[in-house]
Amino acid sequence: MRTGVANLPLHFGSAPRWLFDRMKSLSRQITQIIVWDYGPEEFLRRLSDPFWFQAFGCVLGFDWHSSGITTTVGGALKEGLKGLEKELGIVVAGGKGATSRKTPQHIQRWGEKLGLSSKSVSQLIYASKMSAKVDSSAVQDGFQLYHHNLIFTSSGLWVVIQQGMNPVLRAARRYHWLSSSLSDFVEEPHAGIISEKKSTTLDLTAKESRQTRQISVGLIKEDFSQLIKDAKILSEENWPSVLNLPADHPIRSEHFNRKRLEKVLRQIKERGPNDFETLLGIQGVGPKTILALSLISELIYGSKLSWKDPARYSFAHGGKDGHPYPVQRETYDRSIQILKRALQKAKLLRSEKIHALKSVGFLED
Repeated sequence: MRTGVANLPLHFGSAPRWLFDRMKSLSRQITQIIVWDYGPEEFLRRLSDPFWFQAFGCVLGFDWHSSGITTTVGGALKEGLKGLEKELGIVVAGGKGATSRKTPQHIQRWGEKLGLSSKSVSQLIYASKMSAKVDSSAVQDGFQLYHHNLIFTSSGLWVVIQQGMNPVLRAARRYHWLSSSLSDFVEEPHAGIISEKKSTTLDLTAKESRQTRQISVGLIKEDFSQLIKDAKILSEENWPSVLNLPADHPIRSEHFNRKRLEKVLRQIKERGPNDFETLLGIQGVGPKTILALSLISELIYGSKLSWKDPARYSFAHGGKDGHPYPVQRETYDRSIQILKRALQKAKLLRSEKIHALKSVGFLED
């Protein structure tokens, strides 16, 4: 298992208070049992699996397929584990909207409380920022990030669960990252892509885009004046007829703000990045800059570039909106009580604790 992506219908609104309170309580009990039996690293590994995360949301009783399952389950988990961070060795940082932008401060504060080294804290903050940069600029699929959780352990293992929205498609896309299986931030960090909707996507993380990534960096470091001329060509209204683009290619003329682009490119050159990951991490380098460099690399210098949406699978579960059945409050409360009693008996044999989970249907025989 590495990481994955899930596409979901975009729904607005929020979970009713009576349900969210129960979600916090049940997620707290389930997390404790998994951590006590298998360890915090195993819990993070499961969160990195989009199928398991979806099933987790269904067990908690939230909507089976909408965008809300990401933000609500992430919020319930963060609230449910409050006060247990040191005991479990797990911290849920970040959240939705403005809260997501406070993730670095949250990591810094809790990293110190858990006794992590300054190096480990810096690596966690870097992972938070770079995973967001990759899913917004290196993978340009039309989804704007608005939710970001980085969940980490006292050992430094981390998982990122973040979500973007596309109002035109009325869809949201959730991205999962896991540090223990990540060898490269910018080449195919996602695997097991799950989606019901595909779109034309600039995928600079694909292996096919490796040459484009290399040329993009080289362009900055070499003839800068030529790069500006190439960027100007991209903005010309008639450039497709000049370059004779193939009919099966989705690229179209982009209206780049050339003055702003030139300013950003000069700032990048001053930094002198040696690789694409460093280039991507520079402040001010966003989707437009990366797109311009990619188009120049592919269309003018002939490098290969992937325009395929990496989504490969679809899925369906059941949950909150009455599918496959409405949430039964009495059954929900009974499940919470069963797990609470199981957790209170901390010295139970593992087999007895597993039986408690099976009795509420969370584990199969």
